[in-house]
Amino acid sequence: MSQERLNAFCASKLDELDNKGILKGRERIITRIVAPEWIKKGWLPDANEDKAFGPRYFLVGDDNPYLLMNSNSYLGLSLHPDVIAAEEKASQNFGTGPGAVRFISGTFTPHIELENKLAAFHQRESAMIFSAAYATVMGVLPPLIDDKTLVISDELNHNSIINAIRLSHPAQKAIYKHLDLNNLEQILSVHASSKENAATQKIRRVLVVTDGIFSMRGDHAPLNSILEICQQHEKRYAEGIITIVDDSHGIGAFGETGRGTEEYTHCQADILIATLGKALGVNGGYVVASKPVIDYLREISPFYVYSNPITPSEALAAKKSLDILDSSEGLARLKKIRSLTSHFKSGLIDLGFETISGEHPIAPLVVRNTQKTSRLIRHLFDNKIIATGLNYPVVPLGDEEIRFQINANHTKLDIDQVLKILQNSDYA
Repeated sequence: MSQERLNAFCASKLDELDNKGILKGRERIITRIVAPEWIKKGWLPDANEDKAFGPRYFLVGDDNPYLLMNSNSYLGLSLHPDVIAAEEKASQNFGTGPGAVRFISGTFTPHIELENKLAAFHQRESAMIFSAAYATVMGVLPPLIDDKTLVISDELNHNSIINAIRLSHPAQKAIYKHLDLNNLEQILSVHASSKENAATQKIRRVLVVTDGIFSMRGDHAPLNSILEICQQHEKRYAEGIITIVDDSHGIGAFGETGRGTEEYTHCQADILIATLGKALGVNGGYVVASKPVIDYLREISPFYVYSNPITPSEALAAKKSLDILDSSEGLARLKKIRSLTSHFKSGLIDLGFETISGEHPIAPLVVRNTQKTSRLIRHLFDNKIIATGLNYPVVPLGDEEIRFQINANHTKLDIDQVLKILQNSDYA
Protein backbone atom coordinates (compact mmCIF):
# COMPACT_ATOMS: atom_id res chain seq x y z
CA MET A 1 0.00 0.00 0.00
CA SER A 2 2.81 2.44 0.79
CA GLN A 3 4.29 1.84 -2.66
CA GLU A 4 0.93 2.58 -4.27
CA ARG A 5 0.66 5.90 -2.42
CA LEU A 6 4.24 6.77 -3.41
CA ASN A 7 3.44 5.93 -7.03
CA ALA A 8 0.39 8.19 -6.89
CA PHE A 9 2.43 11.01 -5.36
CA CYS A 10 5.14 10.76 -8.05
CA ALA A 11 2.54 10.58 -10.83
CA SER A 12 0.81 13.71 -9.53
CA LYS A 13 4.14 15.57 -9.43
CA LEU A 14 4.88 14.51 -13.01
CA ASP A 15 1.47 15.86 -14.02
CA GLU A 16 2.32 19.17 -12.32
CA LEU A 17 5.58 19.42 -14.25
CA ASP A 18 3.78 18.61 -17.47
CA ASN A 19 1.10 21.25 -16.83
CA LYS A 20 3.81 23.84 -16.15
CA GLY A 21 5.52 22.99 -19.42
CA ILE A 22 8.80 21.91 -17.81
CA LEU A 23 8.49 18.12 -18.05
CA LYS A 24 11.60 16.89 -19.86
CA GLY A 25 9.99 13.59 -20.74
CA ARG A 26 11.62 10.72 -22.54
CA GLU A 27 15.32 11.08 -23.22
CA ARG A 28 16.74 10.68 -26.71
CA ILE A 29 19.13 7.74 -26.64
CA ILE A 30 22.17 7.90 -28.90
CA THR A 31 23.16 4.47 -30.20
CA ARG A 32 26.25 5.36 -32.23
CA ILE A 33 28.28 8.19 -33.71
CA VAL A 34 29.59 8.15 -37.27
CA ALA A 35 32.62 10.43 -37.48
CA PRO A 36 34.31 11.40 -40.76
CA GLU A 37 37.91 10.43 -41.38
CA TRP A 38 39.22 13.92 -40.65
CA ILE A 39 37.97 13.62 -37.06
CA LYS A 40 39.32 10.09 -36.63
CA LYS A 41 42.76 11.30 -37.76
CA GLY A 42 42.71 14.47 -35.66
CA TRP A 43 42.58 16.82 -38.63
CA LEU A 44 40.79 20.17 -38.49
CA PRO A 45 39.22 21.53 -41.69
CA ASP A 46 39.23 25.30 -41.98
CA ALA A 47 36.03 27.07 -40.92
CA ASN A 48 35.48 28.08 -44.57
CA GLU A 49 35.87 24.53 -45.88
CA ASP A 50 32.72 23.77 -47.88
CA LYS A 51 33.28 20.12 -48.78
CA ALA A 52 33.31 18.41 -45.40
CA PHE A 53 30.55 17.43 -42.98
CA GLY A 54 30.96 16.78 -39.28
CA PRO A 55 29.83 13.71 -37.28
CA ARG A 56 26.31 12.35 -37.39
CA TYR A 57 24.40 10.75 -34.51
CA PHE A 58 21.93 7.87 -34.56
CA LEU A 59 19.04 7.38 -32.14
CA VAL A 60 17.23 4.31 -30.83
CA GLY A 61 14.73 3.03 -33.37
CA ASP A 62 15.79 5.55 -36.02
CA ASP A 63 18.13 4.84 -38.94
CA ASN A 64 18.42 8.51 -39.91
CA PRO A 65 21.64 10.45 -39.23
CA TYR A 66 21.17 13.55 -37.06
CA LEU A 67 23.28 16.69 -36.74
CA LEU A 68 23.84 17.51 -33.07
CA MET A 69 23.61 21.26 -32.36
CA ASN A 70 23.33 21.14 -28.56
CA SER A 71 26.59 19.58 -27.39
CA ASN A 72 28.77 21.25 -24.74
CA SER A 73 31.89 19.69 -26.28
CA TYR A 74 32.89 23.02 -27.81
CA LEU A 75 36.40 22.01 -28.91
CA GLY A 76 35.26 18.65 -30.28
CA LEU A 77 37.79 16.86 -28.07
CA SER A 78 35.48 14.06 -26.93
CA LEU A 79 36.09 12.45 -30.34
CA HIS A 80 39.77 13.41 -30.64
CA PRO A 81 41.93 10.31 -31.26
CA ASP A 82 44.67 11.45 -28.87
CA VAL A 83 42.20 12.02 -26.02
CA ILE A 84 40.56 8.65 -26.64
CA ALA A 85 43.97 6.94 -26.76
CA ALA A 86 45.03 8.58 -23.49
CA GLU A 87 41.92 7.29 -21.72
CA GLU A 88 42.23 3.79 -23.19
CA LYS A 89 45.89 3.48 -22.20
CA ALA A 90 45.21 4.74 -18.67
CA SER A 91 42.36 2.28 -18.15
CA GLN A 92 44.78 -0.54 -19.01
CA ASN A 93 47.23 0.72 -16.39
CA PHE A 94 44.85 1.83 -13.63
CA GLY A 95 41.61 -0.08 -14.21
CA THR A 96 38.14 1.28 -14.80
CA GLY A 97 37.52 3.09 -11.51
CA PRO A 98 39.29 4.48 -8.44
CA GLY A 99 37.59 2.09 -6.01
CA ALA A 100 37.53 4.57 -3.11
CA VAL A 101 37.29 8.20 -2.12
CA ARG A 102 40.43 10.29 -2.31
CA PHE A 103 41.54 10.18 1.34
CA ILE A 104 41.22 6.39 1.60
CA SER A 105 42.89 4.87 -1.47
CA GLY A 106 41.27 6.73 -4.37
CA THR A 107 44.09 9.13 -5.23
CA PHE A 108 46.19 8.09 -8.24
CA THR A 109 49.09 9.86 -9.90
CA PRO A 110 46.85 11.00 -12.82
CA HIS A 111 44.69 12.92 -10.34
CA ILE A 112 47.72 14.77 -8.97
CA GLU A 113 49.14 15.40 -12.45
CA LEU A 114 45.82 16.86 -13.61
CA GLU A 115 45.42 19.07 -10.54
CA ASN A 116 48.94 20.43 -10.96
CA LYS A 117 48.29 21.15 -14.63
CA LEU A 118 44.97 22.87 -13.90
CA ALA A 119 46.59 25.10 -11.27
CA ALA A 120 49.36 26.09 -13.69
CA PHE A 121 46.90 26.60 -16.57
CA HIS A 122 44.92 29.09 -14.48
CA GLN A 123 47.94 30.64 -12.73
CA ARG A 124 46.75 29.58 -9.28
CA GLU A 125 48.58 27.97 -6.38
CA SER A 126 46.43 24.88 -6.17
CA ALA A 127 43.61 22.90 -7.78
CA MET A 128 41.16 20.22 -6.71
CA ILE A 129 39.02 17.94 -8.89
CA PHE A 130 35.48 16.75 -8.12
CA SER A 131 33.21 14.14 -9.69
CA ALA A 132 31.25 16.83 -11.58
CA ALA A 133 31.04 20.60 -11.95
CA TYR A 134 27.67 20.60 -10.12
CA ALA A 135 29.32 18.74 -7.23
CA THR A 136 32.15 21.28 -7.29
CA VAL A 137 29.81 24.22 -6.80
CA MET A 138 27.87 22.36 -4.10
CA GLY A 139 31.13 21.35 -2.44
CA VAL A 140 32.87 24.74 -2.53
CA LEU A 141 30.25 27.31 -1.55
CA PRO A 142 28.77 25.92 1.72
CA PRO A 143 32.15 25.50 3.51
CA LEU A 144 32.87 29.20 2.83
CA ILE A 145 29.50 30.44 4.10
CA ASP A 146 28.44 30.83 7.72
CA ASP A 147 25.88 32.77 9.76
CA LYS A 148 27.84 36.01 9.30
CA THR A 149 28.08 35.76 5.51
CA LEU A 150 26.16 37.73 2.91
CA VAL A 151 25.92 35.93 -0.44
CA ILE A 152 25.19 38.00 -3.55
CA SER A 153 24.26 36.23 -6.79
CA ASP A 154 23.35 37.20 -10.37
CA GLU A 155 19.70 36.39 -11.05
CA LEU A 156 20.58 34.14 -14.02
CA ASN A 157 23.21 32.06 -12.23
CA HIS A 158 23.18 28.32 -12.77
CA ASN A 159 20.93 26.03 -10.75
CA SER A 160 23.97 24.59 -8.95
CA ILE A 161 24.78 28.01 -7.47
CA ILE A 162 21.17 28.54 -6.42
CA ASN A 163 21.02 25.19 -4.63
CA ALA A 164 24.44 25.61 -3.04
CA ILE A 165 23.31 28.89 -1.50
CA ARG A 166 20.10 27.27 -0.25
CA LEU A 167 22.15 24.50 1.35
CA SER A 168 24.44 27.01 3.07
CA HIS A 169 21.98 29.05 5.19
CA PRO A 170 23.91 32.36 5.05
CA ALA A 171 23.08 35.30 7.26
CA GLN A 172 21.52 36.95 4.25
CA LYS A 173 21.38 36.46 0.51
CA ALA A 174 20.69 38.98 -2.22
CA ILE A 175 20.06 38.69 -5.94
CA TYR A 176 21.08 41.43 -8.36
CA LYS A 177 19.45 41.87 -11.74
CA HIS A 178 21.28 40.15 -14.56
CA LEU A 179 24.55 42.01 -15.26
CA ASP A 180 23.18 45.09 -13.46
CA LEU A 181 26.29 46.37 -11.69
CA ASN A 182 24.48 49.39 -10.26
CA ASN A 183 22.18 46.95 -8.49
CA LEU A 184 25.21 44.97 -7.22
CA GLU A 185 26.83 48.13 -5.87
CA GLN A 186 23.58 49.19 -4.22
CA ILE A 187 23.33 45.85 -2.39
CA LEU A 188 26.91 46.10 -1.12
CA SER A 189 26.34 49.68 0.04
CA VAL A 190 23.04 49.02 1.80
CA HIS A 191 24.30 46.04 3.81
CA ALA A 192 27.58 47.69 4.79
CA SER A 193 25.90 50.85 6.02
CA SER A 194 22.95 49.31 7.84
CA LYS A 195 22.74 50.24 11.52
CA GLU A 196 22.11 46.64 12.51
CA ASN A 197 25.25 45.40 10.82
CA ALA A 198 27.39 48.24 12.17
CA ALA A 199 26.22 47.55 15.72
CA THR A 200 26.37 43.75 15.71
CA GLN A 201 28.72 42.91 12.82
CA LYS A 202 26.01 40.55 11.67
CA ILE A 203 27.67 40.41 8.25
CA ARG A 204 31.44 40.02 8.36
CA ARG A 205 32.13 38.32 5.03
CA VAL A 206 30.58 38.75 1.57
CA LEU A 207 30.62 36.21 -1.25
CA VAL A 208 29.83 37.58 -4.70
CA VAL A 209 29.07 34.62 -6.96
CA THR A 210 28.49 34.68 -10.70
CA ASP A 211 28.60 32.52 -13.77
CA GLY A 212 31.36 33.47 -16.17
CA ILE A 213 29.37 32.51 -19.25
CA PHE A 214 25.62 32.32 -18.70
CA SER A 215 24.51 28.99 -20.08
CA MET A 216 21.11 30.02 -21.41
CA ARG A 217 22.30 33.07 -23.34
CA GLY A 218 26.03 32.81 -24.00
CA ASP A 219 26.68 36.30 -22.63
CA HIS A 220 29.44 36.87 -20.06
CA ALA A 221 29.87 38.54 -16.70
CA PRO A 222 31.96 41.76 -16.77
CA LEU A 223 34.35 40.38 -14.18
CA ASN A 224 36.73 43.32 -14.30
CA SER A 225 33.94 45.73 -13.33
CA ILE A 226 32.55 43.33 -10.71
CA LEU A 227 35.97 42.99 -9.10
CA GLU A 228 36.47 46.76 -9.15
CA ILE A 229 33.18 47.31 -7.33
CA CYS A 230 34.05 44.63 -4.76
CA GLN A 231 37.47 46.20 -4.12
CA GLN A 232 35.81 49.56 -3.49
CA HIS A 233 33.56 48.05 -0.81
CA GLU A 234 35.59 45.26 0.78
CA LYS A 235 37.06 47.38 3.60
CA ARG A 236 33.54 48.01 4.84
CA TYR A 237 33.25 44.33 5.83
CA ALA A 238 35.43 42.83 8.56
CA GLU A 239 36.43 39.78 6.48
CA GLY A 240 36.21 41.45 3.09
CA ILE A 241 34.54 40.33 -0.13
CA ILE A 242 35.34 37.04 -1.85
CA THR A 243 34.62 36.70 -5.58
CA ILE A 244 33.71 33.27 -6.98
CA VAL A 245 33.18 32.53 -10.67
CA ASP A 246 31.73 29.36 -12.20
CA ASP A 247 33.09 29.46 -15.75
CA SER A 248 32.12 25.95 -16.82
CA HIS A 249 30.92 27.15 -20.23
CA GLY A 250 33.81 29.56 -20.64
CA ILE A 251 36.92 27.44 -20.13
CA GLY A 252 38.09 26.06 -23.46
CA ALA A 253 35.52 28.07 -25.43
CA PHE A 254 36.11 31.75 -24.59
CA GLY A 255 39.11 34.04 -24.47
CA GLU A 256 42.09 34.19 -26.81
CA THR A 257 43.68 31.00 -25.47
CA GLY A 258 40.54 29.40 -24.02
CA ARG A 259 41.10 30.47 -20.44
CA GLY A 260 37.57 31.77 -20.26
CA THR A 261 35.92 34.88 -18.94
CA GLU A 262 38.86 35.83 -16.73
CA GLU A 263 41.11 35.99 -19.78
CA TYR A 264 38.51 37.84 -21.84
CA THR A 265 38.04 40.50 -19.14
CA HIS A 266 41.72 40.62 -18.09
CA CYS A 267 41.23 39.88 -14.41
CA GLN A 268 41.21 37.06 -11.87
CA ALA A 269 38.59 36.14 -9.27
CA ASP A 270 39.50 34.79 -5.84
CA ILE A 271 38.08 31.35 -6.65
CA LEU A 272 37.40 29.82 -10.07
CA ILE A 273 35.18 26.79 -10.64
CA ALA A 274 34.94 25.00 -13.98
CA THR A 275 34.33 21.66 -15.64
CA LEU A 276 36.21 18.95 -17.49
CA GLY A 277 32.98 17.82 -19.13
CA LYS A 278 32.29 20.57 -21.66
CA ALA A 279 35.04 22.03 -23.87
CA LEU A 280 37.62 19.56 -22.53
CA GLY A 281 35.36 16.70 -23.59
CA VAL A 282 35.77 14.33 -20.63
CA ASN A 283 34.07 14.31 -17.22
CA GLY A 284 34.35 15.95 -13.80
CA GLY A 285 34.65 19.41 -12.25
CA TYR A 286 37.37 21.39 -10.53
CA VAL A 287 38.21 24.45 -8.49
CA VAL A 288 41.40 26.52 -8.48
CA ALA A 289 42.38 28.96 -5.73
CA SER A 290 45.08 29.69 -3.16
CA LYS A 291 46.68 26.72 -1.41
CA PRO A 292 45.09 27.41 2.03
CA VAL A 293 41.61 27.51 0.46
CA ILE A 294 42.13 24.25 -1.44
CA ASP A 295 43.70 22.52 1.58
CA TYR A 296 40.69 23.55 3.68
CA LEU A 297 38.20 22.31 1.09
CA ARG A 298 39.97 18.95 0.84
CA GLU A 299 39.41 18.46 4.57
CA ILE A 300 35.82 19.59 4.85
CA SER A 301 33.94 19.55 1.52
CA PRO A 302 31.53 16.57 1.67
CA PHE A 303 31.23 16.33 -2.12
CA TYR A 304 34.98 15.68 -2.18
CA VAL A 305 35.57 13.78 1.04
CA TYR A 306 32.69 11.32 0.66
CA SER A 307 32.48 10.89 -3.10
CA ASN A 308 34.68 8.96 -5.50
CA PRO A 309 36.77 11.09 -7.87
CA ILE A 310 36.74 10.81 -11.63
CA THR A 311 38.58 7.72 -12.86
CA PRO A 312 42.35 7.84 -13.39
CA SER A 313 41.73 7.29 -17.10
CA GLU A 314 39.38 10.29 -17.22
CA ALA A 315 42.02 12.36 -15.45
CA LEU A 316 44.66 11.50 -18.05
CA ALA A 317 42.19 12.11 -20.88
CA ALA A 318 41.43 15.56 -19.42
CA LYS A 319 45.16 16.23 -19.08
CA LYS A 320 45.59 15.39 -22.77
CA SER A 321 42.72 17.75 -23.62
CA LEU A 322 44.48 20.52 -21.71
CA ASP A 323 47.67 19.77 -23.64
CA ILE A 324 45.76 20.16 -26.91
CA LEU A 325 44.00 23.33 -25.78
CA ASP A 326 47.30 24.87 -24.69
CA SER A 327 48.90 24.33 -28.12
CA SER A 328 48.74 25.64 -31.69
CA GLU A 329 46.01 23.08 -32.39
CA GLY A 330 43.97 24.45 -29.51
CA LEU A 331 44.31 27.99 -30.88
CA ALA A 332 43.19 26.73 -34.29
CA ARG A 333 40.11 25.06 -32.77
CA LEU A 334 39.23 28.23 -30.88
CA LYS A 335 39.62 30.29 -34.04
CA LYS A 336 37.38 27.87 -35.92
CA ILE A 337 34.51 27.93 -33.42
CA ARG A 338 34.66 31.74 -33.29
CA SER A 339 34.45 31.88 -37.10
CA LEU A 340 31.59 29.36 -37.32
CA THR A 341 29.72 31.13 -34.50
CA SER A 342 30.01 34.45 -36.29
CA HIS A 343 28.83 32.86 -39.54
CA PHE A 344 25.84 31.23 -37.84
CA LYS A 345 24.75 34.34 -35.94
CA SER A 346 25.07 36.48 -39.07
CA GLY A 347 22.97 33.91 -40.90
CA LEU A 348 20.27 34.06 -38.23
CA ILE A 349 20.13 37.85 -38.51
CA ASP A 350 20.00 37.70 -42.32
CA LEU A 351 16.99 35.38 -42.03
CA GLY A 352 15.24 37.88 -39.76
CA PHE A 353 15.78 36.01 -36.51
CA GLU A 354 16.89 37.56 -33.24
CA THR A 355 20.05 36.39 -31.49
CA ILE A 356 22.36 37.62 -28.73
CA SER A 357 25.68 39.12 -29.79
CA GLY A 358 28.95 37.74 -28.46
CA GLU A 359 31.88 35.49 -29.33
CA HIS A 360 30.91 32.50 -27.21
CA PRO A 361 29.70 29.48 -29.23
CA ILE A 362 26.34 29.41 -27.46
CA ALA A 363 24.21 30.95 -30.20
CA PRO A 364 20.62 31.48 -29.05
CA LEU A 365 17.78 31.98 -31.50
CA VAL A 366 15.45 34.17 -29.45
CA VAL A 367 11.82 33.31 -30.27
CA ARG A 368 9.99 34.96 -27.31
CA ASN A 369 7.03 32.61 -27.57
CA THR A 370 6.60 29.15 -26.03
CA GLN A 371 4.37 27.67 -28.72
CA LYS A 372 6.55 28.95 -31.58
CA THR A 373 9.69 27.65 -29.87
CA SER A 374 8.19 24.18 -29.50
CA ARG A 375 7.02 24.11 -33.12
CA LEU A 376 10.40 25.27 -34.41
CA ILE A 377 12.19 22.59 -32.38
CA ARG A 378 9.86 20.01 -33.93
CA HIS A 379 10.59 21.39 -37.41
CA LEU A 380 14.33 21.07 -36.78
CA PHE A 381 14.00 17.53 -35.44
CA ASP A 382 11.83 16.48 -38.38
CA ASN A 383 14.72 17.68 -40.56
CA LYS A 384 17.30 15.71 -38.54
CA ILE A 385 18.67 18.59 -36.46
CA ILE A 386 18.83 18.18 -32.67
CA ALA A 387 18.75 21.44 -30.71
CA THR A 388 17.54 22.55 -27.28
CA GLY A 389 14.36 24.58 -26.81
CA LEU A 390 14.13 26.68 -23.66
CA ASN A 391 10.63 27.73 -22.68
CA TYR A 392 9.04 29.51 -19.72
CA PRO A 393 9.51 28.93 -16.79
CA VAL A 394 13.01 27.57 -17.54
CA VAL A 395 13.68 31.03 -18.95
CA PRO A 396 11.71 34.19 -18.11
CA LEU A 397 8.43 34.72 -19.93
CA GLY A 398 9.21 36.44 -23.21
CA ASP A 399 12.79 35.11 -23.37
CA GLU A 400 11.93 31.74 -24.91
CA GLU A 401 14.69 30.57 -27.22
CA ILE A 402 16.44 27.76 -29.04
CA ARG A 403 19.97 27.32 -27.74
CA PHE A 404 22.31 26.27 -30.53
CA GLN A 405 25.89 25.38 -29.60
CA ILE A 406 28.72 25.45 -32.12
CA ASN A 407 31.74 23.17 -31.80
CA ALA A 408 34.98 22.51 -33.64
CA ASN A 409 33.64 19.28 -35.17
CA HIS A 410 31.02 21.28 -37.06
CA THR A 411 31.78 22.52 -40.53
CA LYS A 412 30.50 25.34 -42.71
CA LEU A 413 28.32 22.80 -44.55
CA ASP A 414 26.76 21.78 -41.22
CA ILE A 415 26.00 25.38 -40.27
CA ASP A 416 24.59 26.18 -43.71
CA GLN A 417 22.38 23.10 -43.48
CA VAL A 418 20.84 24.38 -40.23
CA LEU A 419 20.34 27.86 -41.67
CA LYS A 420 18.65 26.43 -44.77
CA ILE A 421 16.25 24.38 -42.63
CA LEU A 422 15.45 27.46 -40.55
CA GLN A 423 14.89 29.45 -43.74
CA ASN A 424 12.34 26.88 -44.85
CA SER A 425 10.42 27.14 -41.57
CA ASP A 426 7.29 29.22 -41.02
CA TYR A 427 9.21 31.74 -38.91
CA ALA A 428 11.98 33.02 -41.24
